[in-house]
Amino acid sequence: MPEIVNTDQAAAWNGAEGESWVANEGHFNAAIRRHGARLIEVVEPDDQVLDIGCGCGESTRQAARAASSGSAVGTDLSARMIERARERSRAAGLANTRFEQADAQVHPFADAAFDLAISRFGVMFFADPVAAFVNIGRAVRPGGRLALLVWRGLAENEWLSAIRGALAAGRTLPEPETGAPGPFGLADPAMVRRVLAAAGFERIELVAVDEPIWLGTDADDAFGFVTAMSVTRGLLEGLDDAARADALRELRATLVAHEARDGVQFASAAWLVTARRARP
Repeated sequence: MPEIVNTDQAAAWNGAEGESWVANEGHFNAAIRRHGARLIEVVEPDDQVLDIGCGCGESTRQAARAASSGSAVGTDLSARMIERARERSRAAGLANTRFEQADAQVHPFADAAFDLAISRFGVMFFADPVAAFVNIGRAVRPGGRLALLVWRGLAENEWLSAIRGALAAGRTLPEPETGAPGPFGLADPAMVRRVLAAAGFERIELVAVDEPIWLGTDADDAFGFVTAMSVTRGLLEGLDDAARADALRELRATLVAHEARDGVQFASAAWLVTARRARP
């Protein structure tokens, strides 16, 4: 078994959260496909790539195709998602991919084995982000690159604020804490720079990525997807039957209001963070 220190996140991703992602893999990938394309632009043909928090492996497979003379290794806390990633890679006939269940905060990566470490929304959950990026940095050669997609704040992400608003059911919901392990763990640019600099990275840059997030072909399709999300399940907890029914009606109305020709879309906001591992 791999060494795990991020036990709370491991429990979630090896439990209901991981099962939800596997069951809704296609929707999750489609939702952030435009964001992911921005990340893969940094991959060069001969790169040896490490993908942190790879989930079911779509970003790893994309990196492997871009690194046509190199390779890509995907890691994730979730054994179930790593299993699916391996299945998908075999089916695609990609010989230059490999997947490992691993806690990137402590996993014994080979020193300086990679030219590039990437993550598509997978690095906001570390209990100790400095320790995690020190460990990731050791796996990257001196002068090697880092590229991360992370969410900006809640107020800038309509897709999540709209879901929360629809399901509030008259409650004042606490806002997710910026900087704490979770979706907005690396939303603050000053914190990102501080963490990465402390971990031995330099030339740290953050570029805004403003792309729509796609939730389904129409409101019915999106409703099925959104109600499977952990955020929705959590917000519905504690509501009585009548309040729950009202909240779900409000959610459906919100999705209907965002139907467009290309499906149900909401505004979203992320950072593309890039950096270099400092040379000795």
